Amino acid sequence: MFSPTPDIPEDKVRFREVVLGGASWSHVLKRGSTLRIIDPQGGANVSALFFNFELMVERYNMSDTLKAQHVAFLTTGRALYSDMGRILVSVTDDTSGWHDTICGHSTASLVERKYGKATFQEHRNKYHRNGRDSFLVELGKYGLGTKDLVPNANFFSKVTVDDTGGLHFDESHAKAGAHVDLRAGLNTLVVLNTCPHPLAPCGTYDPKPVHLVVYSSEPAGPDDVVRKFRPENDRGLILTDRYFM
Repeated sequence: MFSPTPDIPEDKVRFREVVLGGASWSHVLKRGSTLRIIDPQGGANVSALFFNFELMVERYNMSDTLKAQHVAFLTTGRALYSDMGRILVSVTDDTSGWHDTICGHSTASLVERKYGKATFQEHRNKYHRNGRDSFLVELGKYGLGTKDLVPNANFFSKVTVDDTGGLHFDESHAKAGAHVDLRAGLNTLVVLNTCPHPLAPCGTYDPKPVHLVVYSSEPAGPDDVVRKFRPENDRGLILTDRYFM
């Protein structure tokens, strides 16, 4: 059953989809649409990459995103910048409050060390997947590969940094029913997976599913929450709009 979305008019919904725990997914999110990601059970992690589908060498740039907005994590009002200064997607609504930007994704060796070895040959669809291989599966569908693995975002995961530089994963952060809305600025290739966060605690391998809703949305107006967050975002949105002029 899909999560309810009473705030989205049904005639605006383009499609809904469920991504199982430990699975991967990709879609070209068209300008004029928004992707809502919902964590129905709590405890989900969604690792995501973003590319300009019309110019695949243009992709999400973590460092520019953080520097331009003077932030370290994502939430409402923040934009995900490309390496050309344009905005691939913007966070227009968020009930989670914190999405990790600095920790990357899991690998096969990390997952085996934390959760044990479970191969497809022995466990079939219950085998232990990891973020890196899942990204590569989806990237390969578009002619992309290892060279296109750049620092990713991790939605629903919160990681804090202490005074010594130590990273701390907040196990209590991802609440059931939380959602985040990502509005496309470009025709944006979204590549994601629901594998465990690299700092998630050891124990049972049990990645959580997420629900997706793609719906029609209006472009950023003069009072848009993203435009108002930082002067840099206003310039980023102007530069993004000019791409289509």
